[in-house]
Amino acid sequence: METYPWLHNRRFNAYSDYFKRTFGRRVQKISVDAGFTCPNRDGTLAKGGCTYCNNNAFNPSYCNPSKPLKQQIAEGIEFHKVRYRRAKDYLVYFQPYSNTYAPLDQLKKLYEEALSVEGVVGLVIGTRPDCVDEEKLRYLLELSKRYYIIVEYGVESIYNETLNRINRCHTYEKSKETIQMTASMGLPVGAHFIFGLPGETPEMMMDSVNEVSSLPLTTIKFHQLQIVQNTAMGADYKKHPSEYNLFSFEAYVDFIVRYVERLNPAFIVERFAGEVPPRYLAGPGWGLIRNDQINVTIEKELEKRDTWQGKLFSV
Repeated sequence: METYPWLHNRRFNAYSDYFKRTFGRRVQKISVDAGFTCPNRDGTLAKGGCTYCNNNAFNPSYCNPSKPLKQQIAEGIEFHKVRYRRAKDYLVYFQPYSNTYAPLDQLKKLYEEALSVEGVVGLVIGTRPDCVDEEKLRYLLELSKRYYIIVEYGVESIYNETLNRINRCHTYEKSKETIQMTASMGLPVGAHFIFGLPGETPEMMMDSVNEVSSLPLTTIKFHQLQIVQNTAMGADYKKHPSEYNLFSFEAYVDFIVRYVERLNPAFIVERFAGEVPPRYLAGPGWGLIRNDQINVTIEKELEKRDTWQGKLFSV
């Protein structure tokens, strides 16, 4: 309890509380689409991208690469002012595709343009583990002396067979190597994982927690797999539905509670699940349940079971 003071207030190491501890106030993320692509999309490694990917399913309306970057940020700030009136400071989230997949000079121009906007105090940069190098990380480290900078890597699974099937075109070993390199340089590191990918059983997913917990992560983000329209996975699901272990809401709450009590308690949990508007779904969904409802349900279940993040964690 003394090692992790957040345990006095919450059952998990919450993202919103992390920013209150870091900045002393609420900070809101603003998503932008800077027009990047991915090496498994443009033909460098493969075509088509990840089989589950349809960015239209999660991009907010203001996040559009046809708009100048500063316009997206301004519209994002106005959008969030309605719901989060207390937020005065913002992190620009370079979200769709691989946001380090460009020459360093181009990245510098985009990142510094975003940081020049009044109220922006840092960047969240979503990318792939094979789209960074030491030079790019050293530049980000310099930025981090003046702004909050975190690099978030899409890892998705620790199983290479799964990564191959979903057309990631990198291995888990590459993810681990890049995460370790980023953390060793002193940069905060985030990672994304998806539960329910084809071929993975609930036991395989649960067994991943010890490996995941060994990574030098600052933040972690979980998504339940959702089958989205106009994706290669959507077509595959129609042909092979028995190969997918998709969670009902109740089953996912049970799974994530058992997973989280084994998870490294130092990790800040950014989200437990993802949201896709029902109109985009090509498979079963959870209806109109929002992320805040998911969080409340999971935290109530943690309380009901008198458990918490890391209760069963062992080094």
